[in-house]
Parts: sequence; structure tokens; C-alpha cells
Amino acid sequence: MPEMRGRRALVLVNPNARGGDRPLDEALAFFAAAGIAVTTERIDSSAEVTDDLRRRGAEHDLVIVCGGDGTIRTAAAGIVAAGLPFGILPLGTGNDLARTLGIPEDLTGAAETIVAGHCRRIDVGDVNGELFFNVASIGMSVDLAQRLTPELKRRWGRVAYAIAALGVLGEARPFSATVTGGGADVRVRTLQIAVGNGRHYGGGSIIAEHAAIDDGRLDFYSLEVAHVWKVPLMLWHLRRGRHGDWREVRTGDGVAFEVRTRRPRPVNADGEVVTRTPARFTVHPKAVTVFAPPEDTP
Repeated sequence: MPEMRGRRALVLVNPNARGGDRPLDEALAFFAAAGIAVTTERIDSSAEVTDDLRRRGAEHDLVIVCGGDGTIRTAAAGIVAAGLPFGILPLGTGNDLARTLGIPEDLTGAAETIVAGHCRRIDVGDVNGELFFNVASIGMSVDLAQRLTPELKRRWGRVAYAIAALGVLGEARPFSATVTGGGADVRVRTLQIAVGNGRHYGGGSIIAEHAAIDDGRLDFYSLEVAHVWKVPLMLWHLRRGRHGDWREVRTGDGVAFEVRTRRPRPVNADGEVVTRTPARFTVHPKAVTVFAPPEDTP
């Protein structure tokens, strides 16, 4: 466990996150009391963060990201490039990476986790060169991400997922794709294809029952239902990662997948559209270090 006193932290803040207007004074004061020197900067784009961390990485000992999963994904490439450990102050709607790692959602608890100094090495997912921590997907989740406007998330919080999902289900249409994994091609007709690096996504859903963010593998599912009305009946299992209990859901795991579609389709990663098909999904095992509670902590 590293000694945190005398460490220099670059704090990246996304003011557009759902909780981005929450005062950080208490957390920053907690860092100061622990002897951590803090420099605060606004986070605007992945390219800017990556460039900034490459240039200034040597000036800091750690990075603290204040925001939700989209903000953390934006900072991912810069954090990997700088090779610095990072901490999380959850300010988003879903906060799925924080949930996967057991990081408290209250800012004081999250700050205490960073100051405690316990670190974990975790995997990072990659789709066409775009990094993600939780899940990347094609299909309904893209429409869901587009419906989850900042205004909707600020007003309704996690309930916004359910509100947006109702609209998406009403308009969902299956699409055809070819999935390559383990050297075999499979042709599917599906409503959604999801590839998970972490455990949680979509405000607490589980990508696969035994998924872990440090197992060096990706977890895959394809939602191949003939009638969209059946999806609500499956929600209990989908929410808990028990997709395989339904014959209409194809599941698997591996170190790489490729998805091809007749026409380019958008790919959503951690709540943001980042690329289009054809999409190649890979994993970078133990690529970053994050401050998190010990794994045996409840």
C-alpha cells in the first residue's frame, strides 16, 4: 500500500456529468489533509486529456477522475499512456465501474478509498482502438444511449434508464450480423450484441454471471429474440447476468471478437457512440492501476 503523503494528483472534472455540479470541496479538503497536492482541470475530450497526460504525466503521481463512466472512458487512453494509477470520484448516473470495483458512491467514501492507497490492476477493453472499461455494444443500447440525454439523467437519475428503455423497446428491430470468435463465424439475427470487459453496465446490470474486470477475458452475448415483447420477460435474468438461462440468448467469452454487419452500425462504449462496424473487440489484461477497496471487502 503506497504512502500518499507528498503525492501529486491531477484531478479531472467533467462539469457535464450528472453530479458534476456537486461541490468537491470536501473531497479536495480530504486530499489536502492527507498531504496530497492537487491540481484541478476540466475534462473536455479524450484527445486533449491524452495529450495533456503525455506532456504532463511526469508532473503527477496519480490521476483522479470526477465523473461517470463516459468521463472515465474519455480519460482512459491518457491514463494508459501516462502509466499513472487513477482514482474515481463517482459523479455519473450509472457509475458502473465504481460499482464493479466496490468504490463508494458518496464522494467522501470514494476519497477515503483513494487516500487508503490500495490498488488493483484491471483490464481495459478495446473496440477499433477505442478503450472502454464496462461494455461495448451494438443495437438497442446505441438507441438507449442516444435517448439518455443529460437533461433526462439529471432529472430522473437511474430511473432515466427505464424511461429511455421503454421508448427503445417500442422501436427496436432486429439486425443481421456475423460474429467471429474462437476462429469460427456465426451468423445471427439479433436485437443487441454486447461485449463486456467489466462486470456491471447500464446502471447495475451484470454482463455475465461470472464476469470479472481482471480475468483477461471478454464476455459476449447476443439477444436473438423473434419478438421484442419477450424482452421484458427476460429482464430479471438479463439484469443478473444469467443470459444463458434463455435459449434466445447466445453467450460466450474469449480474448477477441469481431462483429461485421452489411451496413456500418454504430458501436456504443460505456454510454457513448465511439465507432462503427466492422468492430474488432480485444482486451488489454491488467493494463491500468486503479485505487479500489480490497476485493474481500463487502
